[in-house]
Amino acid sequence: MTENLSSTLEAILFAAGESVPLARLSLVLGRDEEEIARALEDLGAVYEKEKRGMRILRLDDKVQMCSAPEYAGVISACLEQRKPPMLSQAALETLAVVAYFQPVTRAYVEQVRGVDSSYSVSVLVERGLIEECGRLEAPGRPAIFRTTDVFLRTMGISRLSELPVLPEVSGSEGLEKIQSAIDKLTKPQKTETKENGELEKEPDEEG
Repeated sequence: MTENLSSTLEAILFAAGESVPLARLSLVLGRDEEEIARALEDLGAVYEKEKRGMRILRLDDKVQMCSAPEYAGVISACLEQRKPPMLSQAALETLAVVAYFQPVTRAYVEQVRGVDSSYSVSVLVERGLIEECGRLEAPGRPAIFRTTDVFLRTMGISRLSELPVLPEVSGSEGLEKIQSAIDKLTKPQKTETKENGELEKEPDEEG
């Protein structure tokens, strides 16, 4: 029965091509989530032990089948996939704020960073790293953003709780306090802000 469950899960994840909620698998297969999670762990262990080209990736309350990281180069070459440009320091700072304080509005991100962040937010949405998850019940009903499964995969983690621990901070001092977290995503670079406290316009190019 367990072998049939593993084969069934393998077929579903292969056909899905994207992350599937454990709750959905539980509902469809009539098994509790713990049993499904164990079967997926066993399946993933088999893949790694036998050095297969696939891996089972846990993304918080979802799971996805993906290629083994050691084959990324040959896959890109074979499929002629271009590596997307690296995110700029501005985008990485924005991503760090969203990751640690989500869900957040763009105005909150700008309060922490001290600069206009509209371009960085749009870049992160376009890359699929963050997404709109609702509207704030306030004048203008600003959009609220959170990270996505793509963010988890990119960071190589299964859930947000695996992010480096962040000291408790307030929005006004956020950028200084989260710099160590940003440094885990990129090499440290100097960030400049205007002395008069106005929002500085960020560049239109992501390096």
